[in-house]
Amino acid sequence: MKSLIIVLLTSVFLIGCNISQKNTEKNALLIEEYVKAVETENYSLMSSLLDDNYIGLGPSINDSIGKVEALANWKANMEELYDKIEYQKSRNVAITITSGDNQGEWVSTWAQLEITYKGDVGSVTIWANTIYQIKNNKIVKSSTFYNEADVLKQLGYVFINPNDL
Repeated sequence: MKSLIIVLLTSVFLIGCNISQKNTEKNALLIEEYVKAVETENYSLMSSLLDDNYIGLGPSINDSIGKVEALANWKANMEELYDKIEYQKSRNVAITITSGDNQGEWVSTWAQLEITYKGDVGSVTIWANTIYQIKNNKIVKSSTFYNEADVLKQLGYVFINPNDL
């Protein structure tokens, strides 16, 4: 009897681990699909991967945006500002957090991005981290971090300390 209980508990544990692993793999693929949609300017695919209640945070502390605004922002940037965005050296890590305030399924993406601007503005290379929360096969939240000052410096902006004036 003891052996049967141990076998049953082990089976339940292994099945649970297998389901969790499949979810993390599926979530990582979902984010890869979203990144490709950004690179190829496929707004309908982007829209289908974002939950209707999506919230995007960052890179600055007070930055937040909903789904409709995020899609409009990407479209405006690609039509007016960027010639192209390429994710280079992109790496995804998918995890499930089982307790606490951030409970759920998450994918963290570290990437080197090459952003080419329209006209004679040039291009920049940045390191960016975006952390996505996934629910029901949709992106419900993202937090993006990158060095905005580095982008401006690469574009030729000069920072002046007002105390030096």
